[in-house]
Amino acid sequence: MSDTRRLVDAHHHVWNLDHRPQPWLDEPGHEPIRRTFGVDDLRSAATRPIAGRQLDSTVVVQCVTSVPETRELLALAEQDPLIGAVVGWADLTSPGAGGVLDELRSGPGGRYLRAVRHLVQGESDPEWLQRPCVERGLRAVGTRGLAYDVLIRSHQFGQAIGLAERLSELPLVLDHAGKPPVVRGDLDDWERDVRRLAAHPQVRCKVSGLVTEADHEKWTLDDIRPVWDVLLSAFGPDRLMFGSDWPVCVLAGGWNRWAATVEELLDGCTADETEAVLAGTATEFYGLTPRERTTPCS
Repeated sequence: MSDTRRLVDAHHHVWNLDHRPQPWLDEPGHEPIRRTFGVDDLRSAATRPIAGRQLDSTVVVQCVTSVPETRELLALAEQDPLIGAVVGWADLTSPGAGGVLDELRSGPGGRYLRAVRHLVQGESDPEWLQRPCVERGLRAVGTRGLAYDVLIRSHQFGQAIGLAERLSELPLVLDHAGKPPVVRGDLDDWERDVRRLAAHPQVRCKVSGLVTEADHEKWTLDDIRPVWDVLLSAFGPDRLMFGSDWPVCVLAGGWNRWAATVEELLDGCTADETEAVLAGTATEFYGLTPRERTTPCS
């Protein structure tokens, strides 16, 4: 279990555009976040508590398919006490994936590498996660005691379900709840697939990225609640973890507005259930440990 009254943000990003370009930011609509964002920017943005808890630990997640970016994130985690874990990247299709992971773990900040992620949402191959070379790479992830962050769009659930069936020993977490079609409001197919994936006990889910799947300007709590209700029913609070997807969430209201929404969603949950969603699940999944830290965000 996590420390009492902690708040863990299980999913955020940082990037320095002067040092490493982020080509995806060139897409229309990303103008508000087309600048450099660092951990201090998160500290400044995340001022609202959730259920009386101030942000005190985070999981920083890769953005681009770059081993050097992962090295930078690990070095940052070594320096900054707010970061408790890193989700990095390695080429899972490569026979040398295991060696790359070993090199990352032996380098500066390597002890903070707790999971790997690939941008499956951008792959055109509908069976990418079923490729034998990818499965070999994922087995290398699992044998090193690492987890895998599953980034898919709602039409790609079949890949994630197949992966959970084949690699039952590999801890998985579904990023952004599989990107439900909140704008359309037709959640039936997404709900069916979420429940199929949640039937596999090694799978967790991040309550993150939902507002950017809604209408960025007009979304309300009522748009998000049906998604939350499905997730709570399918996974239970012990397999859900809060994440902000900062700074991407700036496109749809920002960290504090999302935090206020999560607090409303948690209304009616017990203290233990709230603890699980806000800290416990992420702490267990990513192996977060207390660090000597600076003053929590306030």
